[in-house]
Amino acid sequence: MASSSLWQRFQQYFLRYEDLGFSIDISRMKFPDDFFAQMRPRIDQAFAAMRDLEAGGIANPDEDRMVGHYWLRKPSLAPNAELRSEIENTNARIKQFAADVHSGKIKNARGEKFKHILSIGIGGSALGPEFIADALGAATDPMDIHFFDNTDPDGFDRVFDEIGDGLATTIVVVISKSGGTKETRNGMLEAEARFKAAGFDFPKSAVAITGNGSDLDKYAEKNGWLARFPMWDWVGGRTSVMSAVGLVPMALQGLNTDEFLAGAAAMDEKTRDNDFRQNAAMLLALMWFYIGNGRGEKDMVVLPYKDRLLLFSRYLQQLVMESLGKEKDLSGNVVNQGIAVYGNKGSTDQHAYVQQLRDGVLNFFVTFIEVAKDRHKPAFDVDPGVTSGDYLHGFLRGTRTALYEKHRQSITVGIPDANAFDIGGLIALYERAVGFYASLVNINAYHQPGVEAGKKAATRLLQVQGAARQKLSRGDGKTAEEIARAIDADPEDVFHALQHLASNDPNVQTLKGEGPSEDKFSLRE
Repeated sequence: MASSSLWQRFQQYFLRYEDLGFSIDISRMKFPDDFFAQMRPRIDQAFAAMRDLEAGGIANPDEDRMVGHYWLRKPSLAPNAELRSEIENTNARIKQFAADVHSGKIKNARGEKFKHILSIGIGGSALGPEFIADALGAATDPMDIHFFDNTDPDGFDRVFDEIGDGLATTIVVVISKSGGTKETRNGMLEAEARFKAAGFDFPKSAVAITGNGSDLDKYAEKNGWLARFPMWDWVGGRTSVMSAVGLVPMALQGLNTDEFLAGAAAMDEKTRDNDFRQNAAMLLALMWFYIGNGRGEKDMVVLPYKDRLLLFSRYLQQLVMESLGKEKDLSGNVVNQGIAVYGNKGSTDQHAYVQQLRDGVLNFFVTFIEVAKDRHKPAFDVDPGVTSGDYLHGFLRGTRTALYEKHRQSITVGIPDANAFDIGGLIALYERAVGFYASLVNINAYHQPGVEAGKKAATRLLQVQGAARQKLSRGDGKTAEEIARAIDADPEDVFHALQHLASNDPNVQTLKGEGPSEDKFSLRE
């Protein structure tokens, strides 16, 4: 395609929100001229479904729940006065709590000001806060932040080592809707034990973000924790970053929660437009549908050309893949939907996997994210009249062109700056695009029946591990098969459980045989 015709196509398919400084360019997606007309019935249905969701319709029928993350940044949209008041009061409490911590009105048990934050959560209770902390954090923030986002004991130790002597002045934020999520519970218990061992009063340093009446809520109330903030059942984990889940760590870090929410609200307003050509979120969803034939046949590669957006692809992995990765559609048909997401950042990726993107298997499409503002400090020329930011912009445009020359299609999203307002808008854009796409392919974006399967399997394995250990004795040892027969378990499960114990429990040992079936396990003499 000649450059002049690309210029014409660019003008035709470039959307800009002048007041937000936001843009989206779908001109490098090769959809046919009649694509939008073909999609019109689905588009109208998706708009109707979104209107119903925002009005308080039951969008998660599995649990008979509304889905209200859009109300978090505009409480007046909530379907009743009680919900509006809850959101507004919670946001006000968060701001006041953070202000009291920063001023020293709220101190630790020793009367010292808090200087550090340890946020403990998993999945949606970690990915959003981590992304925001990395994207918006600065060396001048009143508090720094650390994360437990797994149940890896070595990971816990590394974070404790980072905090070092600052443990006494660390405020611990524990985030779990049910209060029973094992990874979060384990992190909390490890932190509690570390505080106790150091002689510090853990409850006077702890904050709970959880469901009303949950096990964690009861535990925090009973033990007199510093504060408790709600997680509502109408906010899913992957869309919870604008609830207390994201706002408490953000406010404590000293970041601008008002601007964050305002940016999301502004993007929401733009993407309620029923003219799909003026609706950036619908255009995104339509491009996802086109490139993957409505079946997720192409992976989404996210390339933000900004260090501050490094974790955005990780955040999007959960938002997109947990929302869209569904076995059945709304009619009960097996459809196995989903879109795989990966990415790092530009221009690092040009020196990594862009080689395959340009010349290898064509199983993807690219989303470039461009940030107009290079830096907030004075410009520096690395060549005469050329800055590092000029190179960054050149690499983005050059990579986009190089990919298109090889028939690799892409979307380009532009924001003016990597600040709280613009990142709030970026998150809101993708939240709504996910909702629209789910409607286009007739699935429910707001439940996750597959998530529990791994948790249940892990619980079973822990039960096997406990039973298998009880069968160990001193002496020659027993094979996994022998122990499995004794406890009525799968030999492979027993083998892996005992291998794990032998690596970590000093009382358990393995006598290696010629293969797994001949390995013998026993207690040390």
